[in-house]
Amino acid sequence: MRDAERYPFLSGDLALGEASFCPYLPFTLTHQEKTIAASALLDTGASVNVLPYLLGVELGYNWEQQTTALSLTGNLAQYEARVVLSQATIGLFEPVRLVFAWTQAANIPLILGQVNFFMEFDVCFYRSQLEFAVSPKASASG
Repeated sequence: MRDAERYPFLSGDLALGEASFCPYLPFTLTHQEKTIAASALLDTGASVNVLPYLLGVELGYNWEQQTTALSLTGNLAQYEARVVLSQATIGLFEPVRLVFAWTQAANIPLILGQVNFFMEFDVCFYRSQLEFAVSPKASASG
């Protein structure tokens, strides 16, 4: 992977040992004038990026002003969700616009999924080494 940045897997529960390590990516999210440092679970099985409710509020989103609704599935099917856009900066890479399903669920991780994180970045997982590498997608001319 050209221009890749490597990150460690992080442990969620020390009692579970190595089984608890997951790929959490540190980055910043910006909406209008608000920027926050965040850490998101990279989830290749997630169809969409998911933004927990309180994080959306911290970024300055107003639930009533978001008019594009989205239906989530699985564990999040019981919660309403709205589509929001945010600028994300990962490492030293150029900022990208990410689309999120902003859910009313509060006790969930920030999730980066297929639409559109994995459409913008290439990721290689080195689970046995407890590391992963991220790089921007290759340009069509590159």
